[in-house]
Amino acid sequence: MKVVVCNEVSKVYGQKKALNKLSFSIEKNKITGLIGRNGAGKTTLLKLIAGFIHETSGDVHVFSEKPFNNLKVSSNRIYIDDQQYFPNSLTLKDILQSASTFYANWDKELADRLFDYFSFHPKQHYYTLSKGMKSTFNMIIGLAARCPLTILDEPTTGMDSSVRKDFYRALLKDYIDHPRTIILSSHLLNEIEDLIEDVLLIKDGEKRLHLPVADLKEYAIGINGKEDIVMEVVRNREILHQKRIGKDGIYIVVENNFTEFETENYRLKGVEMTSVASDDLCTYLTSKTNGGIDDVFNRG
Repeated sequence: MKVVVCNEVSKVYGQKKALNKLSFSIEKNKITGLIGRNGAGKTTLLKLIAGFIHETSGDVHVFSEKPFNNLKVSSNRIYIDDQQYFPNSLTLKDILQSASTFYANWDKELADRLFDYFSFHPKQHYYTLSKGMKSTFNMIIGLAARCPLTILDEPTTGMDSSVRKDFYRALLKDYIDHPRTIILSSHLLNEIEDLIEDVLLIKDGEKRLHLPVADLKEYAIGINGKEDIVMEVVRNREILHQKRIGKDGIYIVVENNFTEFETENYRLKGVEMTSVASDDLCTYLTSKTNGGIDDVFNRG
C-alpha cells in the first residue's frame, strides 16, 4: 500500500520554484530518508505531505486523499520540526497530557520513560528549554504518538552527539515493535544510513534519486589513475565528481554500470576502481559543480 503519492508536484513562492515536477511514492511501514542540502525543498515537500500547504500544480495524495486541510490525514500523521510551538502556560507534563488526548495511539508509558531518561522536570516550561532540549522533547512526542505517518523534519537540530544516538536508537527500536511509515529528513546521510530503508534525494526541488539504501551503496564507482587513462575509461559517461591528484593523476566518480569484464580490463591498465561512500555520493549528486569547493580555487 502506498501511503504517500506525489505526481508532478510543483510549489512556487513568488518567483522561486521550491519544488519542480516531483514524482515519487512511499510504501506503508517503511523508513524513508529525505536527503538534500539546506534550501533543497525538503521542508516544503514535508509540509505539502502533512497538509499544511497546498501544491501549486500536480497531485499529492496521503492515505489516498488530498492532505490539505484534511481531517483524516491530520488525525493519522504527526509533523515534528524545530519550530514547534506550545502555550507558555503549560508545563512539559501538561503538554504530554494534552498530547495523550489528541493521538489515538499515544503510549503514555513510553513518553514517561523517555521523559525521565532525558532528565526533564514535570514543572518545566517549553520556552525555557535550550534548542537541543526542545528537539529532544519534540522527539518524545513524535515517538509516543505512534502515528501511522510520522514526519520528522531535521529532528535532531541542536542535540549533542550522545542524544542524537539515543534518539536514533529509540526510533529504530520503537519502529521494530510498532511499524509505521516514517519520513526522516536530514542533510547528513551518514547519521541515518543504518536506520532508513529508502533514500529520496532532492536537489533544487527536483528528485535526484529514489532507491533502497542497499542500491545506493552500489550506485557509483570511483576511478583513480593517470588522467589520460581515466578519461578514456569515463568517455561518454556523466561525471558526478572529479578531483586532480598530483601532477598527472585524477579521481573521477561515475555511475556504476561497468561489466565485470570491463572492470577487470581497466584494472589491468593500472586504473583503481573503488566503491563510493553513500554520504559522499549524495554530496556529489547535489553539488553545483563536479569538483566541489576545489573549483573555487581553480583558475585554469
